[in-house]
Amino acid sequence: MRAAVVTSFGGPEAVRVVEAEVPEPAARQVRIKVAAAALNPVDAGVREGVFGGAGKAIGLGWDVAGTVDATGPATAWSAGDEVVALDHGMVKPLGAHAEYVVVPADAVARAPRTADAVHAATLPLNALTAAQALDLLELPEGGSLLVTGAAGAVGGYAVQLAAHRGIDVTALAREDDEELVRSLGAARFTGGAVEAGSFDAVLDAAVLGGRALAWVRDGGAYAGVIPQAAPAAERGVRVGAVEVAADGARLAELVRLVDEGVLTLRVAEAYPLADAVKAHARLAEGGVRGRLVLVP
Repeated sequence: MRAAVVTSFGGPEAVRVVEAEVPEPAARQVRIKVAAAALNPVDAGVREGVFGGAGKAIGLGWDVAGTVDATGPATAWSAGDEVVALDHGMVKPLGAHAEYVVVPADAVARAPRTADAVHAATLPLNALTAAQALDLLELPEGGSLLVTGAAGAVGGYAVQLAAHRGIDVTALAREDDEELVRSLGAARFTGGAVEAGSFDAVLDAAVLGGRALAWVRDGGAYAGVIPQAAPAAERGVRVGAVEVAADGARLAELVRLVDEGVLTLRVAEAYPLADAVKAHARLAEGGVRGRLVLVP
């Protein structure tokens, strides 16, 4: 099969599409024939060496949509099942940017009925990150939440999930993204002017750190999306950062919300797997709204 990997760190040109052995599923694993796999900022981090692994061939890709084509013992999945999954891991020989990927059976959920594979592939990593970050905040219905980076993939899902829970959401984004974030369910919008201590909680998808922490009231809560970038706690603010975990049951709940129209799957552009370098170059340019998706 073909797979996108890096064997040395660098810019988009470091990505190589190579021939690799088709992986075999072990007990409690399934193999998915990949129909589409999203490209995320974490993939750029892996490509640049942020997570280590020098001297190894490292696979790329965390999100997958496709069809189960083989299973190991002790799984409830069957060949032919259309699924989505989170292929979790920073430094691994193969990722989801391949023609086949093996994942734990409990990381898998049935694919949305209302979306094609290209759109479905944008769900697992970003929606699970948003949902698990909201869990850290423990905001009740009616609580006030500021989502930074609200027009991005994680931020957009966070806005929709929080609004669905009855949380009062303010979106922080670029001025030209106001219409977008309001369409996702933000009750209010700001382009950057935020009064200190004015929110019960902040979900910091833009990784603003201490700036965003200042906008939380005394005794409130802050959730980041990169553990190493979380600011130090102050003023009794509870500070946490999500370390996203694969969770097929939770992913199934998110799929249900897609099918109910609560969550919006946003694709910026799809590329053939053979054009992985071009996709990485587009991601590096910035300003992408929705996810870039690779199609084997």
